[in-house]
Amino acid sequence: MKRVLLLLAVVLALCAAACSGGVSITPPPPPTGNFSDTSLKGQYAFAMSGVDFNGRLLQRVGSFFADGNGNITMAFEDVSSASGLSTVQFNASTYSIQANGRGTLTLNPSAGGFALILSITLDSTSQGLMVQTDGNATSSGSFMLQSPSAFSLTSFNGNYVFDVSGVDILSGGAPLSIVGEINLNGAGGSGGGTLDENNGQFGLFPAQSVPSSSNAYQLDASNSAFGRGALTFSGRTFVFYIVDSTRIRMMEEDASGATEGDAVLQTGTIPIQNSGFTGSYAFLIGGSFSASNVMGPLTRGGRFTADGSGGLSAVFADQDFNGGPVSLSPATITSASYSLDTTVAGTGRGTIALTDSKQGQWNFTFYLISPSQAVIQDQSIGTVGDGTMLAQTGGPFTNSSVPGPYAFSWSGVNLSAGFEEDFVGQYALASSTSNNVSGGMDFTELVSSKQRVFLNVALNGTQTINGDGAQQNTFTVTSGTSPSSTYNFKLYIVNANTVFFVGADTVRVDAGIASQQH
Repeated sequence: MKRVLLLLAVVLALCAAACSGGVSITPPPPPTGNFSDTSLKGQYAFAMSGVDFNGRLLQRVGSFFADGNGNITMAFEDVSSASGLSTVQFNASTYSIQANGRGTLTLNPSAGGFALILSITLDSTSQGLMVQTDGNATSSGSFMLQSPSAFSLTSFNGNYVFDVSGVDILSGGAPLSIVGEINLNGAGGSGGGTLDENNGQFGLFPAQSVPSSSNAYQLDASNSAFGRGALTFSGRTFVFYIVDSTRIRMMEEDASGATEGDAVLQTGTIPIQNSGFTGSYAFLIGGSFSASNVMGPLTRGGRFTADGSGGLSAVFADQDFNGGPVSLSPATITSASYSLDTTVAGTGRGTIALTDSKQGQWNFTFYLISPSQAVIQDQSIGTVGDGTMLAQTGGPFTNSSVPGPYAFSWSGVNLSAGFEEDFVGQYALASSTSNNVSGGMDFTELVSSKQRVFLNVALNGTQTINGDGAQQNTFTVTSGTSPSSTYNFKLYIVNANTVFFVGADTVRVDAGIASQQH
């Protein structure tokens, strides 16, 4: 999953000497596991977002080659910053991976300047999570193993669901989310599609038609080794890096917006009416809210069961807006429904409406990537946000049914100082009912007057399962810093391999994901 809060972005390094003392750190136990430098071998596409010291949104996408022996032999990236668009080539770079999958990736620009230093955690040899930890900015993202055999126009033939978010340049930086579906024909053209745009300045534009084009996407012959290309639709142009024939990682490069995300091939039987959409789903959304002179970061997550007739049951949800966590349950939700959009049947577009006795109405639009996966956009009044929705399978859940090592990433905003914070790490979940979480993490908290980078910090706490484990579990951990910090989340278990974190703190708004390591 990309980005968690729309407020998160990325910037090039500014000052490598920014890290300073001020906080003592207790390290985690020695790492254990089966990972090593050989676990990172091949070509990987990455995407990250974060902010600089002025809160300016910037983004990066790119590709790096790892040789399995601690060396990055080539790397290339596109960066969108307040000063414009740029590309950066790296060489003579390195990485290291510990037994638990945690490690460091250092990319040295060929033209000189400050290195980009990233803390990473592998959840497998084919993908992982990453956070910038050089002290020059804060940013977070992920990387995925690329398939060079897919670096051709013909590899992209089908319908692709996309989700990009960031800011609208024309309005001076209002939050922006765009989700939808587009057809690519395998020859550089597009058969058109449908999109929903939620713009914090100009409003909501649902179910907009995407015009067809004979020249929608091209590959970059000068950087073909990296799988780099360009995609244009609805007046917006994106640079992309190919993961494989089913996914590209894309960043907007035009004067309209600064957005970033992925496009993923639709597979399976996509329902065209309500009867085709059944079962349980969990979702996670990050974004912002602004109305009545109140604004701030927002995260929402939850789960529901669709009945095939437009009704939703067993609906539970959690929200943290500006440090005010609230929970929704069947006891407070007065109505819950969904509808597959028959006017654009086959696109996988659908809507969800929830009404809560205290929180009012929440509205969402989703596009199905498959019967078990979708992108989801928050279209509630005053809200701009998006995220992911996955089929919830394998329950009931207990700590004894989902133990093991997890790679995790959280991102959000520390409200006490008004800065972004990004975390990456690994924890082991034991089957006991208390004190069952232990691990380590690296994180950056972007505030210029204090220490900003914290490396190899111990993490200990408890995951508590409530009821059948499908909803509103709790996850509370304390960092090994002095003074220590406590992080509170509502936890939604998606399946035996994936969990969603929804912030439940009054001093920060964070959200994230964890996945079992393999």
